[in-house]
Amino acid sequence: MRKTLRGLLSLAVLFGTVAAGGSAGAAEAGTEAATCDEVEAQVLAIPGMSLIQEKPYTGYCFWVLNYTQPVDHRDPDGGTFQQRITLLHKDASRPTVFYTGGYSVSTSPSRREPTQIVDGNQVSMEYRFFSPSRPDPADWSKLDIWQAASDQHRIYRALKPLYDKNWLATGGSKGGMTATYFERFYPADMDGVVPYVAPNDVVNKEDSAYDEFFETVGTPECRAKLDNIQREALIRREPMERMYADWAAENGATFTTVGTLDKAFEAVVLDFTWAFWQYSLEADCAGLPVAATATDQELYDVIDAISGWSFYTDQGLEAYTPYYYQAATQLGSPSLTMPHLKGLTRYGYQPARNFVPSSIPVTFEPSVMRDVDTWVRTRANHMLYVYGSNDPWGAERFRFGPTARDSYVYTAPGMNHGANIAGLAPEDRAKATASVLEWAGLSDAVVAEAKPLAKHDPKLDRCADCAPGREPLR
Repeated sequence: MRKTLRGLLSLAVLFGTVAAGGSAGAAEAGTEAATCDEVEAQVLAIPGMSLIQEKPYTGYCFWVLNYTQPVDHRDPDGGTFQQRITLLHKDASRPTVFYTGGYSVSTSPSRREPTQIVDGNQVSMEYRFFSPSRPDPADWSKLDIWQAASDQHRIYRALKPLYDKNWLATGGSKGGMTATYFERFYPADMDGVVPYVAPNDVVNKEDSAYDEFFETVGTPECRAKLDNIQREALIRREPMERMYADWAAENGATFTTVGTLDKAFEAVVLDFTWAFWQYSLEADCAGLPVAATATDQELYDVIDAISGWSFYTDQGLEAYTPYYYQAATQLGSPSLTMPHLKGLTRYGYQPARNFVPSSIPVTFEPSVMRDVDTWVRTRANHMLYVYGSNDPWGAERFRFGPTARDSYVYTAPGMNHGANIAGLAPEDRAKATASVLEWAGLSDAVVAEAKPLAKHDPKLDRCADCAPGREPLR
């Protein structure tokens, strides 16, 4: 075990394998099995932990919980807030995966890909300031990557006595960034880190890598088809904005944060090509309309299906205010030159600040991402990044220098923002799977097999490491 948390009482003897219906099944010889009720009692005995809901699932215990966190980890005696987490318990003798998507947490039982690979337990955390895990009143200055990493650190320390085997951190997209930042600030906690499709915007004003990506991704025919749809939508701005305004009036959509319907309209159109590559496959290009012969309604509908006209409304942006605040203060956000739209745009690729309510102060800190990037390049240990070759976010990615140890970057051919280990080329898939199993502390024989240990469950694994239905595209 690479990293240990010493001085903690192990309760693994109490926590046996959970059988169907919540009753305890046979654990390893000499251990005493436990029911979900017994496990729950131990979890709820943790100071600050409270139960929101229990959701039985065959072979597991699953709870939605609240955990009391300081608003400011530098002032633990100050205000607190309730942070939602979920716990999928299989067996305390198994490894545990700590997952966050970097946004709100799902309250339905699910397994992420590393959890399937190691056949383990899973703790999932809602990122601070995403509703309802938001302090009241909200001091937005306390929303930063160190505070969020400290949230994870406290949750890990609280649960480690119950789950004393190896731990892995993981997450996709902003969750992959979150797993990275957790490792940077608390490198002694995890035994391995598996971030998926994690952007790395080291210098916020230098985004040429994204321009280069869009010049080469896919086939020339597909790129031209996407570009032409964007151009035609802007050429037909007047009739299409009338359709947009009719929809907004019918649905009560407003545009106070972004400023005007016109600015929201252009933002959605400019997102179109990025959104296509983030969520679609190159084969999907064939089903897109030809811009020159498409009706206004066809253009409107395909842009809605790919980009979503509702996204830059006040109602659409509200749930993502914490993300845009972080993008405008620390994470950075991409900017594209989009030469094929020259003379047609009025606002260009708008910065993250435009999507944060003006009442929230924003100041960008350019040193934060440089610090993280330097740490990963020089001090990474047991880190494994997975990217999709056709995912725009992978244009600016994490990389390792010569002093990084046992750390890897893999690219899944033809995959988008849902890239995962299963989508890697066979040799890379075997190597990546073996690394995850080794870092989880499993036997040499299991590592040598280099195969996921849990059988596929169509319901439990229905969204393994896929991105949410719609993430911010800038």
